[in-house]
Amino acid sequence: MCLGIPGRVVEIKGENAKVDVGGAERKVSLSLLEDASVGDYVIVHAGFAIQKVNEKEALQAIKLFDGFAGKGK
Repeated sequence: MCLGIPGRVVEIKGENAKVDVGGAERKVSLSLLEDASVGDYVIVHAGFAIQKVNEKEALQAIKLFDGFAGKGK
């Protein structure tokens, strides 16, 4: 099973970005997206941002993942 994780774009340099994923910054390729901007939430899979998502959906997913990890207690 493959899993995409939501994160917030904090910096963009060319086709790469730093994305905050659960408090950890990851280097992510933006080559699959046309219009990502700093502050956008994206789904990250295998080092690529594969889809933009709205903030509400991203925060709901983050809350769900935190519950799986035991952070939501």
